[in-house]
Amino acid sequence: MEEEKETRSAPPRFSYKLIKIATLTLLFLAIFFFAGFFGLEATSSSKFCSSCHEMKPEYYTWKASTHSEVDCVNCHIEPGVKNLAEAKAGGVKELYKKQTDTYSAPIQMPKDIPNSACETCHNMKNREVTTSGDLIIPHDKHLAKDIDCVKCHSGVAHGKIAERKVTFKSDYGKWDHSLGKSMMSDKKFTSPKMETCMDCHQARQVTTECKACHTTAMYPKSHKNKDFKLESHGSLAKDDVSKCNSCHQYMSKDEITLFNDKPAHTQFLSNGKIETKKINPQEYAKENSYCKSCHLQRPPSHNKKFINNHGSLAEKNEDSCLTCHDYQNTGKNKTSNVTCSSCHPSSHEGKEWRQTHPIRLPNEVKVTKTCYQCHYKPKCSSCHKED
Repeated sequence: MEEEKETRSAPPRFSYKLIKIATLTLLFLAIFFFAGFFGLEATSSSKFCSSCHEMKPEYYTWKASTHSEVDCVNCHIEPGVKNLAEAKAGGVKELYKKQTDTYSAPIQMPKDIPNSACETCHNMKNREVTTSGDLIIPHDKHLAKDIDCVKCHSGVAHGKIAERKVTFKSDYGKWDHSLGKSMMSDKKFTSPKMETCMDCHQARQVTTECKACHTTAMYPKSHKNKDFKLESHGSLAKDDVSKCNSCHQYMSKDEITLFNDKPAHTQFLSNGKIETKKINPQEYAKENSYCKSCHLQRPPSHNKKFINNHGSLAEKNEDSCLTCHDYQNTGKNKTSNVTCSSCHPSSHEGKEWRQTHPIRLPNEVKVTKTCYQCHYKPKCSSCHKED
């Protein structure tokens, strides 16, 4: 009985082996999952992104952005295990490209950041606050029209450095916090651009009136002066008509082509120098239909006595006349059909009129009675006196 008892109480030797194997297996799995978990955590951190040489521009611009407290994976990887697994698999491919130096630069996202990533933090349905002061931004209406957040906010995290072409392979070592902060300091690359809003509104046939988007209607102080409309706006435009164009181009029914100049690099390759085109405000007024709507109206000064006095008035301020009128009727006048040559067919100051004159004339020719055999004396004599 004692032997039988001993036999029953003693477990078989192979049981110890099974327990040992099971224990080691569990320990191995624990270590594997432990390492995998912390490995996943480590590779999901924004700091890990900066460990890649070519990601430094993106990392340092992100650190200087308003989204520096939001990890890269929160925007660049959609929620869900499947999306995370696909992203990590893609990371292996990118690692191979890095090691073999076969990646493309500058680095660009294969697809835009989805709205769902933005809405994790931002509620578009009740968003009323904007940091831009007087702007009216109905985010809910934009969302209802399936307009992606990145259409307006594409530069918020990285300042469009890929589009700006400042991420060349040879420059990765130069990137640090200082350069990242510098790149993000220019608001035209980080904030929504007015051109984007206006182009979209025009394409969708939505109003482009200032008051539709601005609570202050965006009137500059100079526009509130009493003399602005009839007197001072012309002289202000003469100083810098491009400043006028920044708003008034969107009020024109016609395209403004005067600013379509050759790019600087094209000019340099063609001529060896770069020239800034000076835009004539008079020509601008003739091309912009918003300006023409006023300039086509007869000014108060053009009364019944004006035809007799217009010569002396023109001498005082010829540029004012040329805003609407031209010297010659070339067919290019977009503001008025009345030109100087409409009444003064021999208006030849500064012109090579001798080349088209039917009779050869000496350079120092004076007006004589012979001229009036063809020309109408009352018109000519208003300027010219016989010798």
